[in-house]
This record gives sequence, structure tokens and C-alpha cells, in this order.
Amino acid sequence: MDILLFRDLERLRQTGNFSQAAALGNLSQPAFSRRIKSLEAWVGVTLVNRSRQPVALTEAGEQMLEAGLQALTRIEQERSQILEVQSLPDKYVVTFGAQHSIGWRFYPAWLQALEEAYGPILSRLRADDLPNCMRDLKNGDVDFVIAYERADTLPARSADSIMIGQDQLVPVCKPAADGSPLFGFDSREVTMPYLRFGKTAPIGAHLEPLFAQHRISERLRTVYENSMAGALRIRARAGDGVAWLPKSLVLPDLESGLLVSTGEPDWVVDLTIRLFRNKERSNRVTRSLWSFLEVRQSVSLVATP
Repeated sequence: MDILLFRDLERLRQTGNFSQAAALGNLSQPAFSRRIKSLEAWVGVTLVNRSRQPVALTEAGEQMLEAGLQALTRIEQERSQILEVQSLPDKYVVTFGAQHSIGWRFYPAWLQALEEAYGPILSRLRADDLPNCMRDLKNGDVDFVIAYERADTLPARSADSIMIGQDQLVPVCKPAADGSPLFGFDSREVTMPYLRFGKTAPIGAHLEPLFAQHRISERLRTVYENSMAGALRIRARAGDGVAWLPKSLVLPDLESGLLVSTGEPDWVVDLTIRLFRNKERSNRVTRSLWSFLEVRQSVSLVATP
């Protein structure tokens, strides 16, 4: 399968028109249409709703496009690093493991800021479920793991970690025609369709104290479950229910009006984003990076009133 087909799908979503999308890709319309059909054949489902004008992606199309663009970004990053590797004095590639929702938006911005302060490093990212990331850290398959923790809990004493960011889990849903939440919590008699994290996603456990405190669980009816925040985000944008999602992930949707906040103002969960390491598996490059981040964290804590 030609992975660049996802670029074609992205152009079609942007334009809503086969002819315009084909022109952007310097293709004839028949050739462009064949490429979209070949992608649909590979996936096995319809990705484009052709019965309306402008054309729009189906829910499956949106989900596959997001996954495809993530894959393309990873491939392009790896290619750039491979081309640069010969020009750097130290050719060790630092490998980060991260939860999917962190890898999508927080990680690229954090890494760019890190390199601006520390200097360029060769790195790669493995986005996976957190248990797999921690297993890889223990086995030495990754150098660091980036993960969420509740802001009101302390990291385990045995865990070697540094706080590198903050986030929130916020309740969101699709807006109604008047801009209000499609699923509001005004009536206690009405249960809300709930888009929840799967059991393999520990991020969902951060919601349990909030749900217990406000007795929210009894007001929710699970209609969809997935361990990937990106999949829940797509279903929320489609109007399928309410989801508690990382604010860093859905901020563009909130700003554009594709999603709105719902529930009560205090129904948010403050999170810290921490970098974990396995000290026994460190080397000169990772120790240098860790020392830099430790000093940076200490300065940040001293500066915080």
C-alpha cells in the first residue's frame, strides 16, 4: 500500500472536491479517484461520502486519515534523522516511549523546546499503551517513557522521574446548532452516551476519583471504548457521546468549535506529564540529557511562587 495515499485523502478533506484535490496533487481527476478507491479497497470500508457536495470523509475515513498522518509524520522524522546522523558528532539515537495521546501533540512541541535549549539530539518515538512502554523501559528497549500522572498524587518513590509538563482531562462533546453542548448534564434523569478509555489505557484510571466524588458514573452510559484518545476524539467530534480527553489534544477542536466543554467547570482532572528512566540502562548521552532536565526542573520549581 502506498502510504502517500493518505496525503491524497488529506487533500480531499481540505477541498471537498475531487477535481481540486487532484490539481493540488498534480494528478488527473481519474487517476486521483483511482488512488482514493485503492486506499478504500486496502482498508476494506468506504472512506469518502460521495453522495453529498462538497464530499466529506466518513467516520472511518477520519480515523484512518489521522492514523495515516501520524505514520507519515513518524516516517518523515525518521528519514530526516537518518540524513542528519552523519553530520552529528554523537550518533546515539535516544528512544522515547509515550502514550498515544502524548505522542500526538505534546511530544513534538516538547522535543522542539528541549532541542532549542539543550541542543540537537537524534531521537525517535514509540507511541504505545503505557504498560508496553514501561515494559520496554525495563527491558532497555527505550531510554525514556513520557506518561501522565494525576497532579494530586506523588510519583512512586522507586520511580526515577522528572515533571516535564502539565495537562488536564476535560469533558467534551460535539456542539449543537446553537453552540451549546449536544450532551449537557442539566437533567439528572438523563444518562449521557459515554466514550471511555479501554482497560489497556491507564489514563482512564485518573478519572475514577472524580467520578466517585461527583457520582458521575451513574449518569453515563458507555457506547464506545478505545484505548487511543485519538479514536475517542473522532467519535466525540462525530456527535457519538461525551469523552474526557487531554486538553492538549482537543484544544484545536475547542478553538475551532468542533468540540465544546460540557459538564460542570470543576469536572476536570489536573495531570502532570513526567519523564521516566531506567537508571540501570542509562549511557553517557541519556545521563547528560537527564542531568540537564533535572537542573531545568529545579530552576522551574524554585521560580514557581
